[in-house]
Amino acid sequence: MRDALAVVAGGILGTALRLGIDGALLPGDADFPWSTLLVNTLGAFTLGLLVARVWPTAPSWLRAGLGVGVLGSFTTFSAVVVSLVSLADAGHWVLAATWIAATLVVALGAAWLGIRLGRR
Repeated sequence: MRDALAVVAGGILGTALRLGIDGALLPGDADFPWSTLLVNTLGAFTLGLLVARVWPTAPSWLRAGLGVGVLGSFTTFSAVVVSLVSLADAGHWVLAATWIAATLVVALGAAWLGIRLGRR
């Protein structure tokens, strides 16, 4: 029960953080989904850092609240896919390919960096 409550509380926080970043960046987001790239990069880095630094000693409710709750609601695969399909539907194939490549490279790099820093 404690884990589930931690996920709910973390989900509220992660969603609010995501909304704040989207609200701050969406007006300039029309041509390229910058806010989604930023959020997913931050989330990948943070989760990598937490997995390496906090997870080994953290109680399950904290891992659930931060990982599934906060970061699960903060980052979203569905936002990546919708951005990709929207760019492709608008005929922006090069931008769509750039978007998915940037997302994969930057987010994977951020996760790797988070894990490396967390292990120090």
